[in-house]
Amino acid sequence: MDKGRFALPAHVTDWAIAVGVAALLLGTGLSGPPPAGGGELIGALLLAAGGLALAARRRAPLVVLAATGLLAVGYQAAGFEALAVSYLVAVYGAVRAGHRTVALAASLALLVLLQLTALASHDGPARESVAQVRSTIEIAWLIAAFAAGEAVRQAERRADEAERTREETARRRADEERLRIARELHDALTHQISVVTLQSEVAVHVARRRGEQVPEALLAIQEAGREASRELRATLEALRDDDTTPPPGLDHIPHLVKRFHTADLDTTLTIRGHPHAVPAAVGRTAYRIVQESLTNVTRHAAATTASVLIDHRPDALAIRVDDNGTATLHSAQTPGLGLLGMHERVAALGGRLRTEPRHAGGFTVQAELPVNGAT
Repeated sequence: MDKGRFALPAHVTDWAIAVGVAALLLGTGLSGPPPAGGGELIGALLLAAGGLALAARRRAPLVVLAATGLLAVGYQAAGFEALAVSYLVAVYGAVRAGHRTVALAASLALLVLLQLTALASHDGPARESVAQVRSTIEIAWLIAAFAAGEAVRQAERRADEAERTREETARRRADEERLRIARELHDALTHQISVVTLQSEVAVHVARRRGEQVPEALLAIQEAGREASRELRATLEALRDDDTTPPPGLDHIPHLVKRFHTADLDTTLTIRGHPHAVPAAVGRTAYRIVQESLTNVTRHAAATTASVLIDHRPDALAIRVDDNGTATLHSAQTPGLGLLGMHERVAALGGRLRTEPRHAGGFTVQAELPVNGAT
């Protein structure tokens, strides 16, 4: 069973402690003899305020430290003999937050004020002995509160350092594993794929020089080899990429479209809707869809124009890439590795993808990526 599931929120815990300390101060203060000067009501209010001030000890530990100290002096000046429990809790909170020097200086000043208050509130020969006893008890409790706050602070610091060490170790191991996989892929596949691609291209070239019809299977092998080489290079680049270089996303699409613009291919970009921030996974997928689509246009479509449309919708990001090339229904039914990769990326986000010839000629790629729930 997960114990953390039943943990109370921090502000609830703080208020519970504040109310408990206020009740304790009121109980101990009002249980003794009433103050001689008749300031019972004012002293009770100061006791309650000292405890309730602790509700803000996490947000403003130094303010609470000063407030509880002054209130402790106030209710002891009013004639109440209650121990300054609220100030002890405030010392603990301030030291835990790292304000050791301020807590120490404030405690020394408070001890002096409480000593003077005890001397002033007692008459006769017993006042010095009473003040001495109170001072000894208060010093002991202050030392205990200070030690407890420092012990918790050190424990939390060590826990934070251990967590950072674990995260750094896990990140380093992940980087090492990623590089190992990249080396294995490079050593095991790059050479073999290059050989297959080269042999198929030589065979196609020889067949065409002889005037022979190139078999469809040989053309498929040639195309698959090219796609596999490109996908493998992209995979290796992603594996070797470190965290300092963010992956391309939605903001990089204008530059991408401009890069594909040549004398033979006129590329245009249209953005509709109200642009807004999208999850990183959606931005990366949108970039890859446009990149893959324009790459296919330049390699296979023999097109002269290609248009990219990015439509920002309230719940989705729509991408459409059209060209006026020579795509056929057969080419759409036998997608290459790049189109399969697009389908996989879109399906992983819960989106939809259509790749088909246009009735007016050319090819269209349409994707709809939900922007809710992706990361």
